[in-house]
Amino acid sequence: MRTIEFDNGNLIFLDQTKLPLEENYIATNDYERIALAIERLEIRGAPAIGVAAAYAIAVGLLSDQTESNFEKINRRLAMTRPTAVNLFWALDEMKKVYYANKNSKILLPLLFEKANEILQDDIKKCEAIAVNGNKIFYKKSNVLTHCNTGSLATAGNGTALNVIKKGFENGFVQHVFVDETRPLMQGSRLTAFELDKHGIPFTIITDSTAAFLMKQDKIDLVIVGADRIALNGDTANKIGTYNLAVLSNYHKLPFYVAAPTSSIDKNCSNGDEIKIELRDKAEITHIKNVQITKDNYNVYSPAFDVTPNNLITAIITEKDFHLPPYYFKNV
Repeated sequence: MRTIEFDNGNLIFLDQTKLPLEENYIATNDYERIALAIERLEIRGAPAIGVAAAYAIAVGLLSDQTESNFEKINRRLAMTRPTAVNLFWALDEMKKVYYANKNSKILLPLLFEKANEILQDDIKKCEAIAVNGNKIFYKKSNVLTHCNTGSLATAGNGTALNVIKKGFENGFVQHVFVDETRPLMQGSRLTAFELDKHGIPFTIITDSTAAFLMKQDKIDLVIVGADRIALNGDTANKIGTYNLAVLSNYHKLPFYVAAPTSSIDKNCSNGDEIKIELRDKAEITHIKNVQITKDNYNVYSPAFDVTPNNLITAIITEKDFHLPPYYFKNV
């Protein structure tokens, strides 16, 4: 299942806000529409955001390749999601190409070539992560995961969810427990959608059910993705991830993170330096535009939290199965 691709001059993406009840694909060559798609979470998942941003740069320069236009587009895209480091990594990759070739007659082909390279690179990284992630399984396991880290979050087959898929194919995954992932239900809407497509047995649970399952010995391991990893291994991921890491530590369960090396921020020494995106209060006060509580109530809605490195059993990238102590300066 491919949920983001470039074809016939358009970025084509599956609108994830409509899932699982409606599969609606959108095609556009408008960088502003792509920026809005990222902000609205029509395109989501750190690797997929990076791919989309790369193509947004290229299509945005189709009619105007001036430096002022490039910088305007770059600034607009950088505003969309502040925590996902893949966004800034992809923008930086496109910036290198632009400034090395801004006076060249083949600037546009080179930019599209780089965007294609970023997409293909993500596909390859997803597969390598799944191979390296095989090490987490030593018996037929019940796995708990949070948010969505599959094809919907990447250009390939996913990160943490791809590890689960490969584990199932190899006979190591018995059942997957899927946190609903409030407030936007990426687990119950998106991860469930993908697991169903692949025929993998799963059960949706509320985010607050995880501890009770662990207490009953119904969970063997937890694996999640990452939106930004600091050099020391501190990891930002969807809000609720830190809860799971603490619970896993208490119940003596392994807690794994799977992400591409493009999610490692080499300018960030530890989790305290990670900027956490705050979302609109309407995502809490409303569900699918249906109001469930009063608008005048105060709401605190961080999109992510940070899990300290000492709670992470291993970090799985396309390059290696990293064990603590983590030091990613040279990765």
